[in-house]
Amino acid sequence: MRYVVGYTPNERGADAVALASALARAQGAQLDLVYVVNKGVHVAQEVAGGHALAGEKAVADAQREGLGLVPEDVPVEFHVRHAESFASGLIDAAVDYQAGLIVVGAASSGLFKRHTVGSVANALLHASPVPVALAPRGYRRTEALTRLTLAVGQRAGADAAIDVAIDAAQRRGVPLRMVSLVELDAEGDSGEVVNAAHIHANTVLTEASHRLPEGHKVSVEVAHGRIIEECIDDLEWDDGEILIVGSSRLAEKYKLFIGSTANKVLRALPVPMVVIPRDYQRVDSP
Repeated sequence: MRYVVGYTPNERGADAVALASALARAQGAQLDLVYVVNKGVHVAQEVAGGHALAGEKAVADAQREGLGLVPEDVPVEFHVRHAESFASGLIDAAVDYQAGLIVVGAASSGLFKRHTVGSVANALLHASPVPVALAPRGYRRTEALTRLTLAVGQRAGADAAIDVAIDAAQRRGVPLRMVSLVELDAEGDSGEVVNAAHIHANTVLTEASHRLPEGHKVSVEVAHGRIIEECIDDLEWDDGEILIVGSSRLAEKYKLFIGSTANKVLRALPVPMVVIPRDYQRVDSP
């Protein structure tokens, strides 16, 4: 069980390591800290697009700093990968190591404990064949997760995300919450839209209840507002929580493509998000 962590020696890299450590704990998962160097670069210099410094001292410093951020009870290895882009280096590493997850930090700009989708995260969210976990800016929690929340949407589908959320909640022994987010400015009668969201969310809840052990805590909530950001603010979020979403229906099979709603959610979300590829068949999940 391996998780690839996109590491750079900065705040974004520290966010990614913290989230990966929290996800790995109690699972016996190994972290693979991947430091991507631009192909053909052999001297210490700043490389655009998220690439790392290429000098030997810079690599040694990054290794020392990165490994120092990982809790002692989490197994970890450090790797240097040469690639044309940071995202492609992480995807290649995930495929080579048969990893079940890629973990990255949000872009360095943006509000504290909020997500800003940078070029690396954006590339991963449109190409990764494995789930991608995104840490909000300033994320430093390394303790094990306390709750999983699944965004169930308003329509049937996203079976891969549902499967991952149910399996992960059972393996980790943590509560599972289903949430449906309803924009009241959307087309159609608001009452009908909210009612349909309740019906769909409860259908998913019933399915999850049947698949989880008796007594496992599982709940459902429907949040609504004029915009998606209001829906997110309407919900309570635990410090030890992550949100699981499925990729857009526009995604290629077994790949990610984040839709407009998920993108809005991401920008307002105060906790980490894990995006599951369409039709993903679990090697491992959060």
